[in-house]
Amino acid sequence: MPNVREIVINTGPLIALVAATGDLDVLRHLYQRVLVLFEVTQEMLAKGTGGFAYGSFVGATWLTCWQEPVTIDPILAYSLGKGEASVIRLALKEKVHTVCIDETSGRRVARLYDLSVTGSLGVLVRAKHEGLLVSLRPAIVTRVALEEANES
Repeated sequence: MPNVREIVINTGPLIALVAATGDLDVLRHLYQRVLVLFEVTQEMLAKGTGGFAYGSFVGATWLTCWQEPVTIDPILAYSLGKGEASVIRLALKEKVHTVCIDETSGRRVARLYDLSVTGSLGVLVRAKHEGLLVSLRPAIVTRVALEEANES
């Protein structure tokens, strides 16, 4: 596995990682810099202290949170949701070569822009490979449940 040191991450993987592990520390151990879009920060904070993953997100003071929205290219805006399009745009702007997106369409478009792609499960597999104590079975079950919830 390549030693990726920077990543731009979308809302879905942040929530999935908290659901699977209870916090976001796995990201801190794997990456020197984790970039979080303005839009993602707004989503994570939207429901306040009652929102799922709110405490984990606020407590992860080591995240690099963007302070303003990213301008999205029209092609990206037309092809994807705001989150995925913004992740790709910020990665290109900051020359970060890896994005963390769970949605299939976002992953496909990111690859068209020559970005490396991982998702929440990929992060957990890398963590396991690098010797972090991560249980993959509960993470997979959690990820499948989140996908099913999003489909309904």
